[in-house]
Amino acid sequence: MASTSAPHRSNAGGYSRMKSAASKLYNDNQSLIAEMRRAFNMMKEIAVDLEKDKKSDLVKELENGVAELLEASDDCMHLSTAILSVGNEYRPRQEQLTDFKKLLDDEITKSKATSSSTSQNHQFLRQFREAVWNVHHSGIPMPGEEQEDIVMTSTESNILNKTCPVTGKPVTELADPVRSMDCKHVYDKNAIMYHMRSMKSNCPCPVAGCPKELQVQRLICDPLLLVEIEEMRTMSKGAAQPGVIEDFTG
Repeated sequence: MASTSAPHRSNAGGYSRMKSAASKLYNDNQSLIAEMRRAFNMMKEIAVDLEKDKKSDLVKELENGVAELLEASDDCMHLSTAILSVGNEYRPRQEQLTDFKKLLDDEITKSKATSSSTSQNHQFLRQFREAVWNVHHSGIPMPGEEQEDIVMTSTESNILNKTCPVTGKPVTELADPVRSMDCKHVYDKNAIMYHMRSMKSNCPCPVAGCPKELQVQRLICDPLLLVEIEEMRTMSKGAAQPGVIEDFTG
């Protein structure tokens, strides 16, 4: 009996350590992605100042740097998702060695196939270019764009839902927000956990029209979510006070 139970305990211990290590790596990567987002915002502000000084060559160099930063952030995001997925789903096998590189590569491929990061990166580049363009051409469409096709990217948020679908409370006022890794919708943690416990079987996302199902282990509050909520809060304040001119002299 002891000879058969020992491997089982070993497998369980290995799985637990793997999950814990994956979670730590994921959180570290998310912190890095959040710093990249802050760097993007800083680069955009610097570009605006350079454009005011008519230093277009430096602005173009910054734009190229932003494109590289967004690509690096994209790669880091897919790797983070893959690490967490492998950590949650990995089960040690006695009969063969695990090819972790293949597991990660497969999960990265899945993440890229279901991700909207390409359109998000395009949106970030548009935010950058629009901010620079508006220095001297505010209210005028950027070249190549028709008036009716203009999307005010500078006032858009990367958070899909503005309110928690369970409580109706604005996302910017949630004390403990979490986001689904699958559908990317944001919820109040206590409310969504209670909602999931009340379901007798599978729990679909409560956002109308969303086809994804929720899983407790895939509801997280990552550092990037907190950055995006703060960006959303800043945008809301700016929209509410269009006549206010911020003083950055401090």
